[in-house]
Amino acid sequence: MPSLPYWRLAGVYFFHFAYIGAFAPYFSLYLNALGITAAGIGVIMALPQLVRIFAPHLWGWFADRSGRRLRIARIGTVIGTVIYCGLFAARGFEALFAIVLLMSFFLSAALPLIEVTTLTHLGEHTAQYGRIRVWGSIGFIAAVLAVGYALDWLPIGVLLWIMLAILLGAATLLLLVPEAPHAEHTHEHMPIAHVIRQPQVVALIVACALMAVAHGPYYTFYSIYLVDYGYSKGAIGWLWALGVICEIAIFFWMSHLFRAFALRQVLIASFGLASLRFLIIAWCAESLLLLVFAQALHAASFGSFHAAALGYVHRFFRGRHQARGQAIYTSLTFGLGGTLGGLYSGASWATLGPALTFTIAAGCALIGMVILWSKLKIGER
Repeated sequence: MPSLPYWRLAGVYFFHFAYIGAFAPYFSLYLNALGITAAGIGVIMALPQLVRIFAPHLWGWFADRSGRRLRIARIGTVIGTVIYCGLFAARGFEALFAIVLLMSFFLSAALPLIEVTTLTHLGEHTAQYGRIRVWGSIGFIAAVLAVGYALDWLPIGVLLWIMLAILLGAATLLLLVPEAPHAEHTHEHMPIAHVIRQPQVVALIVACALMAVAHGPYYTFYSIYLVDYGYSKGAIGWLWALGVICEIAIFFWMSHLFRAFALRQVLIASFGLASLRFLIIAWCAESLLLLVFAQALHAASFGSFHAAALGYVHRFFRGRHQARGQAIYTSLTFGLGGTLGGLYSGASWATLGPALTFTIAAGCALIGMVILWSKLKIGER
């Protein structure tokens, strides 16, 4: 693949997920330092997930109409970065809400369009996708560790400058990636509504949305939770990084896992291990050893779960339905489910407390496992 812009694509993934590695674990600490309530933090941290309910469809429509996917991604990233700069002046909940909502909407254009661009550049060599995508996980780890140590020594306001530098890096790399040619689909296909109404598809989407709900308190309050237990920000950064390291490991080992177990078995087991993970976080946070074990289970609660769920999406949504199927999956699971998870965790954190909030998360994953066990029948072998 002599024409593959490997390092430019890898750089885009690196900076995109580095931004998430700075935002997801630490922006809640910044909001907490500004005096935003737990409920307010939950609402603001849920906004990036909220825009994922509708933004993938809108940006995809614009990209298809224009035929210039990367142009849309570049425009969205630049506008989102400009709006982001408003955070330096924002202090109250209303201003922070408006800025995070708008910037998240525009920044959400990049990832789905760069995913399509990457796969189009790869052509018949899609098995090489992991070699490019892994740089996103490396970017997340680099950011979560570097920012964690930086915030142990520097004021929390430095976080805004770090995230701005990362966004500028992402925008620069996007300008360097060449547009990939479109692949036209001409074959006929059945209406997608017929696919969506199938009981197994409904069960999959509902269960995966519950998994996203379960991760709500983790992505919103995990860092605040550990700070309250006396852990340093550097240690918190390592715990976040450990989860992503285990995620990388399971992605590399996934082909062996799927040879040993059926897709259905992997997906159901992922939900069960996710439930165990959140119970450990809820009731054993004083033990660093158990927290390390819980973070290792990120390999299941995200890694094997995500890979197995995408495998089912690929089976259910075939041909020209695949792109729309991915959009539906993303919108209703990570979008709607992630939003509900952030909102419920913000509401329950101050009223029920951290332990019960994470216990509810464990219950959501367990309910999802039961739904899959009873409704999902294909993929045994």
